Amino acid sequence: MHQVNIHEAKTHLSRLVDMVAQGQTVVIAKAGKPIAKLEPYVPARTRQRLGFLQGCFGSPAPVKDVGKEEIEAMFRVTE
Repeated sequence: MHQVNIHEAKTHLSRLVDMVAQGQTVVIAKAGKPIAKLEPYVPARTRQRLGFLQGCFGSPAPVKDVGKEEIEAMFRVTE
């Protein structure tokens, strides 16, 4: 971690940004006290949205039709 004062940071901003781009962290201080930190940007990981499998599967049969023939056969009255 590299520490610089505000005046040096204003004077050498491009050099400090190059250091950060290489993976280093730079602390900016005012009167010897750290007040800011420059570090490499890490993009936030995007979360997968709900419904990403939409359209991949067929729609199921209605519940009232499941086993309808078997049930009718069990209760069918033969005369």
